[in-house]
Amino acid sequence: MLTKRIIPCLDIKEGRTVKGVNFGNLRDAGDPVELAARYSEEGADELTLLDITATLEKRSTFLQVVEDVAAAVSIPFTVGGGIANEHEVEKLLSKGADKVSVNTASLRDPELITRLSDAFGDQCVVVAIDARLIDGEWLVVSHAGTRITERKTIDWAKEVCDRGAGEILLTSFTADGSRNGFSLDITREVAENVPVPVIASGGAGLPAHFLDVFVEGMADAALAAGIFHYQVIGIEEIKSFLRKHKIAVR
Repeated sequence: MLTKRIIPCLDIKEGRTVKGVNFGNLRDAGDPVELAARYSEEGADELTLLDITATLEKRSTFLQVVEDVAAAVSIPFTVGGGIANEHEVEKLLSKGADKVSVNTASLRDPELITRLSDAFGDQCVVVAIDARLIDGEWLVVSHAGTRITERKTIDWAKEVCDRGAGEILLTSFTADGSRNGFSLDITREVAENVPVPVIASGGAGLPAHFLDVFVEGMADAALAAGIFHYQVIGIEEIKSFLRKHKIAVR
């Protein structure tokens, strides 16, 4: 049985980790390199670093963060934010990233997924899907949740797999930052209909939420940010809870 993964996420703006609710109202959460090192020591299975400003003038700052994190941790990490071509992926991998995550650029140019998969291998390509519940339908949103697309989440999830995605990072915009639990319905629907691992994101607040998303949501991994940054719950506390409920974790 494959073990379930716990993945802290660091949203990075101008070299600092930030956290908000529904992708807004950002507040400082600390130094990303220090946080990454702490999570590596505390038993995180992987990390995700997202450059949430991703503008050209900030890219050099973020590349330095990626390089510093690579030197500070002993676990794999994924990097995302503003990635639009193979050259940018090459730079991030050269700084120590293990995988890259694409989101808005892949919606604009779905062939990007195939090009990256062909160039670097599908194990390197994570497609991030931000989903929002609108009038009873889970639709894909882009540009940090500010734009609603016409794509149904499940249809887009299937398409990105067909195009070469090796993993899906599924974030519920609806639940993000709420700490009321993951969106189990859409997580399960995606997990049941794609052949690649699904990382659930958005809404973690209690150890029981991780149990729910692994059992009811059928997720392969669970990602969280604020509860780790502000030490609401520890990684080992979650893993201990999961072990007691017979969930295989490292």
